[in-house]
Amino acid sequence: MAVKTITTETFASEVLQSNIPVLVDFYADWCGPCKMLRPTLEELSVEKSGVKFAAINIDDNPEMADEYGISSIPCVILFKNGKEADRSIGLRPKEAFDEMLG
Repeated sequence: MAVKTITTETFASEVLQSNIPVLVDFYADWCGPCKMLRPTLEELSVEKSGVKFAAINIDDNPEMADEYGISSIPCVILFKNGKEADRSIGLRPKEAFDEMLG
Protein backbone atom coordinates (compact mmCIF):
# COMPACT_ATOMS: atom_id res chain seq x y z
CA MET A 1 0.00 0.00 0.00
CA ALA A 2 1.12 3.60 -0.39
CA VAL A 3 0.29 6.95 1.16
CA LYS A 4 -2.79 8.21 -0.69
CA THR A 5 -3.22 11.95 -1.25
CA ILE A 6 -6.68 13.08 -0.21
CA THR A 7 -8.62 16.36 -0.26
CA THR A 8 -11.40 18.02 1.70
CA GLU A 9 -13.85 16.43 -0.74
CA THR A 10 -12.54 12.89 -0.18
CA PHE A 11 -11.71 13.19 3.54
CA ALA A 12 -15.03 11.83 4.83
CA SER A 13 -15.12 8.79 2.54
CA GLU A 14 -11.40 7.96 2.87
CA VAL A 15 -10.96 8.68 6.60
CA LEU A 16 -14.13 9.17 8.61
CA GLN A 17 -16.08 6.34 6.96
CA SER A 18 -13.15 3.89 6.78
CA ASN A 19 -13.68 0.54 8.43
CA ILE A 20 -9.95 0.31 9.23
CA PRO A 21 -7.70 2.80 11.08
CA VAL A 22 -6.34 5.66 8.96
CA LEU A 23 -3.07 7.49 9.63
CA VAL A 24 -3.37 10.98 8.11
CA ASP A 25 -0.35 13.18 7.44
CA PHE A 26 -1.24 16.89 7.41
CA TYR A 27 1.60 18.50 5.44
CA ALA A 28 2.66 21.33 3.09
CA ASP A 29 4.95 21.16 0.06
CA TRP A 30 7.27 23.87 1.45
CA CYS A 31 7.78 22.05 4.79
CA GLY A 32 11.22 20.41 5.05
CA PRO A 33 10.36 18.11 7.97
CA CYS A 34 7.21 17.04 6.08
CA LYS A 35 9.36 15.98 3.12
CA MET A 36 11.67 14.09 5.47
CA LEU A 37 8.73 12.27 7.09
CA ARG A 38 7.12 11.04 3.85
CA PRO A 39 9.58 8.16 3.18
CA THR A 40 8.99 6.88 6.73
CA LEU A 41 5.24 6.85 6.20
CA GLU A 42 5.67 5.20 2.78
CA GLU A 43 7.76 2.45 4.45
CA LEU A 44 5.14 1.92 7.15
CA SER A 45 2.36 1.78 4.56
CA VAL A 46 4.09 -1.24 3.02
CA GLU A 47 4.89 -2.91 6.35
CA LYS A 48 1.58 -2.41 8.14
CA SER A 49 -1.51 -4.24 6.99
CA GLY A 50 -4.93 -3.28 8.23
CA VAL A 51 -4.09 0.42 8.28
CA LYS A 52 -4.73 3.01 5.57
CA PHE A 53 -2.20 5.82 5.06
CA ALA A 54 -3.30 9.20 3.73
CA ALA A 55 -1.86 12.68 3.32
CA ILE A 56 -3.60 16.02 2.98
CA ASN A 57 -1.93 19.25 1.88
CA ILE A 58 -3.04 21.97 4.31
CA ASP A 59 -2.26 24.77 1.83
CA ASP A 60 -4.68 23.26 -0.68
CA ASN A 61 -7.20 22.21 1.99
CA PRO A 62 -7.03 24.88 4.74
CA GLU A 63 -10.50 24.06 6.05
CA MET A 64 -9.26 20.63 7.16
CA ALA A 65 -6.35 22.21 9.02
CA ASP A 66 -8.83 24.52 10.76
CA GLU A 67 -11.26 21.72 11.57
CA TYR A 68 -8.56 19.62 13.24
CA GLY A 69 -6.66 22.49 14.87
CA ILE A 70 -3.45 21.95 12.92
CA SER A 71 -1.05 24.72 13.95
CA SER A 72 2.29 22.92 13.42
CA ILE A 73 3.33 20.51 10.70
CA PRO A 74 4.01 17.79 10.08
CA CYS A 75 1.03 16.67 12.11
CA VAL A 76 -0.01 13.03 11.89
CA ILE A 77 -3.39 11.98 13.26
CA LEU A 78 -4.56 8.41 13.69
CA PHE A 79 -8.29 8.01 13.11
CA LYS A 80 -10.21 4.97 14.33
CA ASN A 81 -13.93 4.59 13.66
CA GLY A 82 -14.03 8.13 12.29
CA LYS A 83 -12.61 9.72 15.44
CA GLU A 84 -9.17 10.99 16.38
CA ALA A 85 -7.39 8.31 18.41
CA ASP A 86 -3.86 9.73 18.58
CA ARG A 87 -1.80 12.68 17.32
CA SER A 88 1.89 13.29 16.67
CA ILE A 89 3.39 16.69 15.88
CA GLY A 90 6.78 17.24 14.29
CA LEU A 91 9.33 14.97 12.69
CA ARG A 92 9.45 11.75 14.70
CA PRO A 93 11.31 8.46 14.22
CA LYS A 94 9.63 5.49 12.58
CA GLU A 95 9.39 3.74 15.96
CA ALA A 96 7.10 6.50 17.27
CA PHE A 97 4.58 5.83 14.51
CA ASP A 98 4.99 2.08 14.91
CA GLU A 99 4.05 2.51 18.58
CA MET A 100 1.17 4.83 17.65
CA LEU A 101 -0.25 2.11 15.40
CA GLY A 102 0.06 -0.51 18.10
